[in-house]
Amino acid sequence: MSSLSRLLAELAVNDVRLWNDRGRLRCNAPSHLLTPQLRDELVRRKDELLEFLERDAASAHEPAAVSSAATVDAVSAETAPIDRELEPALAWRGEDLPHDAGRLTLSPDCAAEIAGLAATLRDNPLPCAALRPGDFELPSCRALMRDARHQLDAGPGFAVIDRLDLDAIGRDEARSVYWLLASMVARPVALKWDGTMVRDVADQGKRSTRAVDTTDEMNFHTDNSFNVCPPHYVALLCLQKARRGGMSKLVNAPAVHNELRRRHPQLLARLYRSYHFDRQREHAVTEAPTIWRPVFEDSAGRPAARMSRFHVRSGHAVAGESLDAHGEEALEAMESIMNEPGMGFEFWFEPGQIQIIDNRRLSHKRSGFEDWPEPERKRRLVRVWLRDTGRPFYNG
Repeated sequence: MSSLSRLLAELAVNDVRLWNDRGRLRCNAPSHLLTPQLRDELVRRKDELLEFLERDAASAHEPAAVSSAATVDAVSAETAPIDRELEPALAWRGEDLPHDAGRLTLSPDCAAEIAGLAATLRDNPLPCAALRPGDFELPSCRALMRDARHQLDAGPGFAVIDRLDLDAIGRDEARSVYWLLASMVARPVALKWDGTMVRDVADQGKRSTRAVDTTDEMNFHTDNSFNVCPPHYVALLCLQKARRGGMSKLVNAPAVHNELRRRHPQLLARLYRSYHFDRQREHAVTEAPTIWRPVFEDSAGRPAARMSRFHVRSGHAVAGESLDAHGEEALEAMESIMNEPGMGFEFWFEPGQIQIIDNRRLSHKRSGFEDWPEPERKRRLVRVWLRDTGRPFYNG
């Protein structure tokens, strides 16, 4: 058995981080390094390690952690709360936005480029994942998507591109055109652990446990909140809208942050501490079924959000750990504020429109809906995730 100092050094070198969570020894490590032998040694030396962590924390006057360890995303994501009022341009309320906020209209030149592109793709079929914007001359479309990226990063955090002519270019070609346009904003990445890159969003009936695959109203959420590396941007193409309902709704996380800071500063601080998120079995069999992350973190002075009350509650059940009362109260306060009148921005998503949102800044949902009885008329969206950091794998 190695000495404690040698064990800690080995853990640091191999990106393994330990911390004391109210008397419980927590560990986060790359899955291939968390071997049964290492698990056994950590269990055997739990008391010794906890004692060291307490001493280390006391001497450093900061939360217990192995100070020499390399940064691991599960722990480094916890940051001190941002303690200032966020400016209105960043922290907008829906009632303060114009009805056409984020709206970008196809110019005649852009529409002509898309018509020609659709014809080329019809004559030369390729899977979406094989298409690259650099293979096509599309100057007007590139200018449009630069404007979209500006809306995402310096504007309200969302863009609605109005719109592809589905009848003229065809739905199959529209998918490919949409993929290429979205790829001009950022790199597409896997939507599922199995490498799926494009996914239809439609009612799968009550067979599905995920609200996105039913006609039920959804809770406000950020996509893939339970992943190690969620997408930066979420793109959707509307192919068919519902018979009734299905309104799109966006809420601004910085505005929610402001309200929490004013009304519930202690609860806001709790949201900067980690929760278990249920990974929905989207991971390798050797990996843990939950991740340990905060809802908010400080990202260069702005709050980056990871919102999903459902996946937190499910995550704690999967982990076999009760959600603390303070943590539950913080989630409830956040949920209540997100659903207050005037907080959200609502709009109808029309066929041919493309919606792209900043997934770290905005939370989104849609209302419940009644679908058409004919299969070909059912509400259908096409989803693509975008992220320029990490690798295109699901876990980055």
